[in-house]
Amino acid sequence: MVAPSPTPAVDRWTPRLIFSLASIVLLLEMLAVSYMMISTALPSIAAHYRTTQGAWLLTSFLLVGAVTAPLIGKLADMYGKRKALLGCVAVAAAGSLLSAIAGSYAVLIAGRALTGLLIPCLFLSYSLIRDVFPAKTIALAVSIATSGMGLIAIPAPFLTGWLIDNHGFRSIFWFFVIGLAVLGALIYFTTAESPVRLRSRIDPLGALLLGGGIAGILIAVSFGPTWGWRDSSTMAYLAGGVVLLLAWLASARMIREPLIDLDVLGRRSVLLTTIGAGLCYGASGLFTILLPMMAMTPAVLGLDYGFGVTAEGFAIFQAPVGLMVVVGGVLVGLLVGRRDVRPRILLTIGMLLMATGFLLTAAVHDSKPLLIVFAGIFGTGMGMGYAAVPNLLIEAVPPQLQASTASIVGVSQSVFPAVLPVIAFTIMNNSYIAPIPPEMTQGAVFYLDRGFTIAFLIGGATALIGAIVAVALPRRIVQLAAPQKVERPGEEGLVFAH
Repeated sequence: MVAPSPTPAVDRWTPRLIFSLASIVLLLEMLAVSYMMISTALPSIAAHYRTTQGAWLLTSFLLVGAVTAPLIGKLADMYGKRKALLGCVAVAAAGSLLSAIAGSYAVLIAGRALTGLLIPCLFLSYSLIRDVFPAKTIALAVSIATSGMGLIAIPAPFLTGWLIDNHGFRSIFWFFVIGLAVLGALIYFTTAESPVRLRSRIDPLGALLLGGGIAGILIAVSFGPTWGWRDSSTMAYLAGGVVLLLAWLASARMIREPLIDLDVLGRRSVLLTTIGAGLCYGASGLFTILLPMMAMTPAVLGLDYGFGVTAEGFAIFQAPVGLMVVVGGVLVGLLVGRRDVRPRILLTIGMLLMATGFLLTAAVHDSKPLLIVFAGIFGTGMGMGYAAVPNLLIEAVPPQLQASTASIVGVSQSVFPAVLPVIAFTIMNNSYIAPIPPEMTQGAVFYLDRGFTIAFLIGGATALIGAIVAVALPRRIVQLAAPQKVERPGEEGLVFAH
């Protein structure tokens, strides 16, 4: 038997629920700002440790988060989503502490890798909300939690600059230690544990094969541009990753209780949500990389784009993105929760708005006012996409499988943002580097106007494909029945009633 679904005693917002949601939102803000703050501090860190391997500081975070997500999702369904969430927060805080006191660059990377357990906090958060919040509040709470991450992007450059300039790069890690410790305590005292449990077993072989496969592909994608795509190391990691993933697929068919049930993953509603989520996050990742690069390019270079703004000056472009992400997310929450509008429709609209933002920016990117408007359009679609994805999963799978299924969606949300920028910059580096004398650029690489146009068109095409995927979702999603134990002599496992 499985534990029954929770039935909260209240059906409205209470002070405790508000504090619970606020603490979860702030935790996800920490996840959103993490990559940005470390990227800004990277030059200081590389200079201090005299290393040229700065990329590992960023890759290790993403790598550990993506590799551990499936196992953490399964453990969350089996033993409790709050336990898993607080465990990830504790390990991430310990990793930040290790990085803050690191005497060597290797120790710093190890700490940063442990901090990668912030990544599973995204799907653990909305999975937990689904179980412990009143039914009438779930759609809005999930939407605010997943789209509220956009707000931190506005003050983040100012906070990062102040910390590094006044207290050095180690202050970034101390900021995470203190913040995660406080937020972990708030979640512990304000958020109930889910009573939902999946009666299953751990699949160590599946965790090893799936994690190794993801790791191999991410390493190849992350370092392919540096090592060279035909380099033996790149090819070895890529081929090894693919082989391990194929082995995982084979093992999942043979093992009675696999890490991820392929019958669940193969359902049209789950599979298309997973692909759509990856395309949404991949497109948003590409836009948030391209826009600052383009806006910060000095206008004096005469490349027909660029305003020469500083990191702080870029806030005029970042603010509309962050604000409209929240607006788009809240809109989804209100429509799904109160108007019974299907998340499928809202994901489609969101992806179309993202595509519109990309295509408009590709066409016109030499006007500040227009770029601000285009960024706002893109941000609205981004917020709608971020909020629609978890609501789609809530429609498609029962609470007992929420975290483990969402973990694969989380992997997709990590892999696509890693792959899409590599594709765009490979094209830009091969054909569209601006022929500017090195003494003028001081070693920096700048691109022709046509290069940015192509890159934004790639993003637009990605978002359009995402809209097509959203349209292909079932018009009416029938939730998979909760798993039940098979009680037969010599045979036990999980079956699904349809």
